[in-house]
Amino acid sequence: MCFDFNQEYLFLEVLSEKKFMSLSGAQKQLLILLAFLAAAVVLWNTFLLYPVKLFVVMLHEMSHGLMAELFGGDIIKIQIDYRIGGYCQYTVPDSFLARFMIASAGYLGSLFWGALILILAVRTDKDRYISLGIGIVLLLLSWFVIKTGEMFGIVMTVGFGLFMLASYKWLSDTFHDYFLKFVGMVSCIYVVIDIKSDLIDRTGIGSDADSIAEMTGVPSMVVGIIWFFIASLVIYYTLRYTFRNLR
Repeated sequence: MCFDFNQEYLFLEVLSEKKFMSLSGAQKQLLILLAFLAAAVVLWNTFLLYPVKLFVVMLHEMSHGLMAELFGGDIIKIQIDYRIGGYCQYTVPDSFLARFMIASAGYLGSLFWGALILILAVRTDKDRYISLGIGIVLLLLSWFVIKTGEMFGIVMTVGFGLFMLASYKWLSDTFHDYFLKFVGMVSCIYVVIDIKSDLIDRTGIGSDADSIAEMTGVPSMVVGIIWFFIASLVIYYTLRYTFRNLR
């Protein structure tokens, strides 16, 4: 008896597609995110995820700056480093609350933006406009990066912003849907990994947690552990809300 393996493969492919189409909306979205998670794990230390990690750094430094502005300060300049780091230089009133909130805004702020991107990508059909908004924000942010005069950060911030604007005009709705889900999910995961790596595994390196430790007397490792649990809870409730009432 002879089998046609091409026909057998085609049959399995059609069967898998039918099974996928029979799933609920929440189940489909969950499978997509699990597939993205698996891809992120496999590609974590490759160049393919490098721009997304830099994007999280941009969100991190932007969050410091926005919090400084909220407390009456001003952003002076923002650096984006090729080693997946950066800093935000700002002025701020001599207030404990202002300094505490600004130091806390980096990791938790970038987590907030990543969670917001993921929620909007899953629960709305405005993906193309979300990409447009991200592009505009990055180009506005690049003004402060340009002030450093460092070419790498300028090219990456302006380049990412222009890419998002170009994608709004020329790339498909499907691209925006999948890309934003991937970026939102990776942003959330990267914040948790970064907190563990920078604030729990290592201390005394001039991190945001070290700044909090100097202000409060609480060891920076304890600050890192608290932020780690906050970030984990935010991701948990983000996923709960993301899939709530989806059909």
